[in-house]
Amino acid sequence: MSVAPLKLGPVAVDPPVVLAPMAGVTNAAFRRLCRRYGAGLYVSEMISARALVEGNAKTIGMASFAPDEPVRSVQLCGVDPRVMGAAVRRLVEEIGVDHIDLNFGCPAGKVTRQGAGAALPVRRALFRAIVGAAVRSSGPTPVTVKMRVGIDDEHTTFIDAGRIAEDEGVAAVTLHARTAEQLYSGSADWDAIAELKKAVTSIPVLGNGDIWEASDALAMVAATGCDGVVVGRGCLGRPWLFRDLADAFAGAPRRAPPALGEVTTTMCDHAELLCDAFGEDLGIRQFRKHSGWYLTGFPVGSAVRRSLAQATTLAEVRGLVDALDPELPFPEAALRMARGHTNGPRPVRLPAGWLDSVNDPSPPEGGDILVSGG
Repeated sequence: MSVAPLKLGPVAVDPPVVLAPMAGVTNAAFRRLCRRYGAGLYVSEMISARALVEGNAKTIGMASFAPDEPVRSVQLCGVDPRVMGAAVRRLVEEIGVDHIDLNFGCPAGKVTRQGAGAALPVRRALFRAIVGAAVRSSGPTPVTVKMRVGIDDEHTTFIDAGRIAEDEGVAAVTLHARTAEQLYSGSADWDAIAELKKAVTSIPVLGNGDIWEASDALAMVAATGCDGVVVGRGCLGRPWLFRDLADAFAGAPRRAPPALGEVTTTMCDHAELLCDAFGEDLGIRQFRKHSGWYLTGFPVGSAVRRSLAQATTLAEVRGLVDALDPELPFPEAALRMARGHTNGPRPVRLPAGWLDSVNDPSPPEGGDILVSGG
């Protein structure tokens, strides 16, 4: 199918594919690995605006980029317009980012109970002030907004939030087509993406939710009219999904999924990149969760999975995967097996009285947390 290249201000995204920020996943190592498979926009983990402004060391590290990253893209989360503006200025003037995404979609309890993430758009005046402060502080650097349908079915916010973001000058809006209450359960409501696309007409609208295969991206665009897709859990343990997406948007034939030998080569590359970025001890500890995602559906046995989940060195990882049969075909059923979060639904944790004063423009007291990563 023919889809126009995505433009976010001066940033061109072709194919129109964006890697969704994921805590503990979308660090520089994973972004570099994914870029090997195809072009797109690869966004950092979510970082706290307050932590960035106050110079938190972990947060500064999370806002770092590999020298070969063509577009430096960061996702910010915050609840105070003044702090958000200062964080954006630091990203643009000191770190030199090329794109900033504002997180209004994180459903994690430690985030929403502070009034941040997916909890914030219900406070429409505060939402407008935060988005406006970010846009005014960014200069020519494009700012985008990522959000959910709402807090729950009784408190949907995506249409109003999309229009406000458009009014305040953002370059695009992304909708994860679930409520915060759903977390990652059930099916994404692609009809909501189509509804947002009809309501927001002057900037691109991107869709997120239930893209497990490249064909799902084409189906989402066809069903909703969205201008691009944002991919999260579907690429966990499958960075070659970005190659498949590039092929699909170019109209190229679908490639066969990789056999286990190619998968284990990618696993070792990923582990090595993590070790280069974080040192062997922390790098391998970060890799452990990825090993299970890579081997989803393969009949390799519980002993191998357990050993990889307890590995402590790169040599140990290589030894374990080298013993596997490289000719094992990719299990077709695993293409649509969920990786990462599957929890939900669950009531959303909110600050006391949060839904009683939705027109209050005041930032929640103590709401700007120092914790980055979601």
